[in-house]
Amino acid sequence: MEMAYLFIGIAILIVIIVFFTMFPIGLWIEALASGVHVSLFSMFGMRLRRINPAKIVRALIKAQKAGLKIDRNMLEAHFLAGGNVDRVINAMISAQSAEIPLEFEKSLAIDLAGRDVEEAVKMSVNPKVIETPVVAAIAKDGIELRAKARVTVRANIARLVGGAGEETIIARVGEGIVTTVGSSETHKAVLENPDLISRTVLNKGLDAGTAFEILSIDIADVDVGRNVGAQLQMDQAEADRRIAQAKAEERRAMAVAQEQEMLASVQEMRAKVVAAEAEVPKAMAEALRNGKLGVMDYYQMQNVISDTRMRQAIAGEGVNAEPRDDSPIKK
Repeated sequence: MEMAYLFIGIAILIVIIVFFTMFPIGLWIEALASGVHVSLFSMFGMRLRRINPAKIVRALIKAQKAGLKIDRNMLEAHFLAGGNVDRVINAMISAQSAEIPLEFEKSLAIDLAGRDVEEAVKMSVNPKVIETPVVAAIAKDGIELRAKARVTVRANIARLVGGAGEETIIARVGEGIVTTVGSSETHKAVLENPDLISRTVLNKGLDAGTAFEILSIDIADVDVGRNVGAQLQMDQAEADRRIAQAKAEERRAMAVAQEQEMLASVQEMRAKVVAAEAEVPKAMAEALRNGKLGVMDYYQMQNVISDTRMRQAIAGEGVNAEPRDDSPIKK
């Protein structure tokens, strides 16, 4: 009998624990005292839907105290979709305090889009400063300028969903700096008036399609870099020198080849002449042996050759040359 009472007591205790677990009485009393009417069965239904009732009820309590009308079903759906209900309610309260128009559905969409809607509302009240990296640009005179800018932006609540982020703002500002410096006649004009970059960039409307509104662009620093124009001219001159040197080497090689060909031709012709001259004494000796050329004829030819050499000596040709003896007899 005592065991039966023990089992009954344990069962009653288990039922009480399950009841207080599935029906959060303390949270229900807290909501009722705050003017938020959420029944125990609604909280039990949240438990069954695997929703933390404390997240929903406390968010509704904050909204009730701030005077916001929040649909509980939409808040539960947002929680089931993976959203942050506390961040949404805090953003709504901050927007109401700052008199920034922000609809509940819009804040839910912003939060589900992965953006911090609470931080966006704070940025609308307190603008944020984005510092760009050093941007290198070259003026028309070939001098490089390295500029750094600070961009003051304010969140645009209406374009937070689907709008571009900070990276796009930084890229567009860098593009504007390069365009402004590149269109300047000299780098001195940019150094004398750095606000020229700010005015040009602001006039381009760089915040179009982004989640921000650009309030101001301030040039933090401008430094003079390399003389790119002079370096390019030096590189071009070096390239031209190498091309001219290569062409000169090519012409020299062609001249050497032509000279060698001419020398070879002259040597070949000289060899033919020597060979032909070598045949003359042989022919004369053969003519003497065969009786076709007489001795008197041979001496007469020698007299003619001697006479020719004498005339050349008188005329100043071949004075230092030694007379040759081409007699076929001695040979």
